[in-house]
Amino acid sequence: MIALAALAVPFLAAILAPLLGRFLSRWLAIVLALFPLLLFLFWLRLLPHFFGDRSEAIAVPWIPSFGAEFSVLLDGLSLTFAILVSGIGTLIVLFAGAYLKGDARLPRFLCYLFLFMGAMQGLVLADDLIMLFVFWELTSISSFLLIGFERERMSSRRAAIQALVVTGMGGLSLLAGFLLIRYASGASSMSEIMALENGLRDLPVYLACFILVLGGAFTKSAQFPFHFWLPNAMEAPTPVSAYLHSATMVKAGVYLLMRLQPAMGDTVVWETVLPVFGAVTLLTGTILGLRQTDLKLVLAYTTVASLGLLVMLTGFGTEGAIAGAVLYLIAHSLFKGGLFMVAGGIDHEAGSRDLRQLSGLRHGMPLTFAIALLCALSMGGLPPFVGFLAKEEMYYGLLGDDPWSIVLLAAAIVGNGLMLALGFIVGLRPFLGKEMKAPKHAHEGPPDLWVGPAILALCGIGAGLFYHVFHETISIPMASAVAGEVVPVEIGPIPHLSTAFYLTVLTIALGVGIYLLQDRLRAGVDRALVAFGWGPDRGFDQVIAGLTTAAHRITYFFQSGRLDLYMTTVFCALAFTILFSLSFFSEVPALPEWPDLAIHEWTILLIIVVGMGTVIMAHNRLTAIVSLGIQGFGVAVLFMLEGAPDLSFTQFMVETLSVVILALVMTRIPLAKTDHRSDPEKLIDGGIAGLCGIGIGALLLAVTQTPFDSRLSEFYEQYSRTIAHGRNIVNVIIVDFRGLDTLGEIAVVMIAGLAVLGLIRIRRPRIEDIATETGDRS
Repeated sequence: MIALAALAVPFLAAILAPLLGRFLSRWLAIVLALFPLLLFLFWLRLLPHFFGDRSEAIAVPWIPSFGAEFSVLLDGLSLTFAILVSGIGTLIVLFAGAYLKGDARLPRFLCYLFLFMGAMQGLVLADDLIMLFVFWELTSISSFLLIGFERERMSSRRAAIQALVVTGMGGLSLLAGFLLIRYASGASSMSEIMALENGLRDLPVYLACFILVLGGAFTKSAQFPFHFWLPNAMEAPTPVSAYLHSATMVKAGVYLLMRLQPAMGDTVVWETVLPVFGAVTLLTGTILGLRQTDLKLVLAYTTVASLGLLVMLTGFGTEGAIAGAVLYLIAHSLFKGGLFMVAGGIDHEAGSRDLRQLSGLRHGMPLTFAIALLCALSMGGLPPFVGFLAKEEMYYGLLGDDPWSIVLLAAAIVGNGLMLALGFIVGLRPFLGKEMKAPKHAHEGPPDLWVGPAILALCGIGAGLFYHVFHETISIPMASAVAGEVVPVEIGPIPHLSTAFYLTVLTIALGVGIYLLQDRLRAGVDRALVAFGWGPDRGFDQVIAGLTTAAHRITYFFQSGRLDLYMTTVFCALAFTILFSLSFFSEVPALPEWPDLAIHEWTILLIIVVGMGTVIMAHNRLTAIVSLGIQGFGVAVLFMLEGAPDLSFTQFMVETLSVVILALVMTRIPLAKTDHRSDPEKLIDGGIAGLCGIGIGALLLAVTQTPFDSRLSEFYEQYSRTIAHGRNIVNVIIVDFRGLDTLGEIAVVMIAGLAVLGLIRIRRPRIEDIATETGDRS
């Protein structure tokens, strides 16, 4: 139960951030960082209890009528993600406090950041599918607030909207997939899905579920062709970018695929689609990253590539590939968070992120240089860093003699080589060479700016050096949860002469070569992309523009401003709906039997018809208004004859008041008949009116000829006296059982009466008054 309560901690911090910001301007970030730090220690303390593939689900009722629970699933996968979210989140909060020091918007920024943290933590720990979806969408909403934090800039607003639209559409796809899974399998939580004998593979709708779930995962984790929103999200302040790219939202799709691997993996479609799209995303991200000169953009595209690599390994599905994916996910969180904070520190202290303006920073920022180099070495997969362990393990997992394994292995080698070069472009190039005059005098920032990336860099090398403890506590439980069975992970930082080691050497050589030729390759990639022209990012703008244009045209078509067209459309739809339903879906004949009427009933019906004809044939509006009451009075007489005097009296009053009020209102406008319709138009309108009358009449006749269900009447008769203490059942229904309906009707009548009173009291300016005013002025 404590685990359930822990989900609320980030949201509590989000509420407190604006309040404490009034009193703790300087120490706000430090005080608030205690919240994720306590969460980090709590999840870390739980991790040793989930060795191997152990798991535990904790739930309390949430929406019992829908079968939804507020539940968490604790195992190696969810706890590792929770540790990353809270641990890196602690460092990001401290970094944000220094990065936005003196900014009055810091409390609001931290509020959004903690909301984002709580959403991601809830997502990775959620067991119930509906609960997972709620947190899934909350990450999209909170990321929208963070990406668009600099709302004064157009580029920030565009990036925020783009991220929300893309991930929001994916969220709708995921919701449909979850509902289909619940309907087809009967499982409403991840733990129930994992408990199914063969997972979801035997479902007749497996392919539909797979496509819908993939729609959510691919958009969230920026897989090709949805990769374009993630680099644009770098418009957010650097603390957001560091958190977004290392431990939170973009990893949500990868988490979902890893979570569903035991239930949906090991099928042809899973092992084909995921590796193909993952490999394409890997190569697309690294090639596009090579074109960039902005430090954050380079890192953003390497995140796209890394997410593609994780999806490719997850889809490949072997134990080695899954272990490699797990190791690389952790390594990526450490070195990417560190490098983003380094980029933020450079921007903060040197005044620029442009590689063309940065050189020789090692002299003014030696500590930052050391941290950046450590993170770049881990990103390049060099020993003894955890990145090396990940690269070696993934190569072991992808090795095979079949063409499929060879193709994916080649994609991994090329992608890793490019990422090594890009890592050193960020972590080495700005610090080497002759010192260049930057926009600001480059110097080492305050400890809050470098302590976070320093810790992450040391964790990257510590995980590699103490790999036995790292594997026992994190790698094995996480890989076992992804695979659905115990997966041994034994890779160490000492290289061994093997095929995987030779591939590592090849990767390093490729990366060094790309680094040395970076300027030529950048120019070549830029020329190729300029020549190609179109891209998904431009396609997004075209789609949004097309949707906007279509929406305007549809709106102007249906909302033309002409009341006659609105009424014609409504009554056509009414006639079609009633007649079509009676013809094909009614349990009674389409033409119900006409009831036997007495002579006086026929007389009253004739009077009603005559009154209706009088309204239609009236030469002015006043005559039509007076004649309009004939139908109402005729119906009131029928009510009286059928033994409902109170209802008849109400009808008399309503009709009388309606005629009087309409007459008062109409005296404010010309009463002459002004019907400009041609005869064909009158014929069409008359036909529509006739069809509506026939349809409503047939519907009423059909209702009266269906078997009467007296349960509601018996309920009112039984409880009107005992519960409402009234003898008149009609009055009791109106005042007690349906009191809110009556209150609403009274409110509507009152508002209408006030409006009519306002119209009546409007005094038209007389000509004499206008002349007097004009004369006074002259």
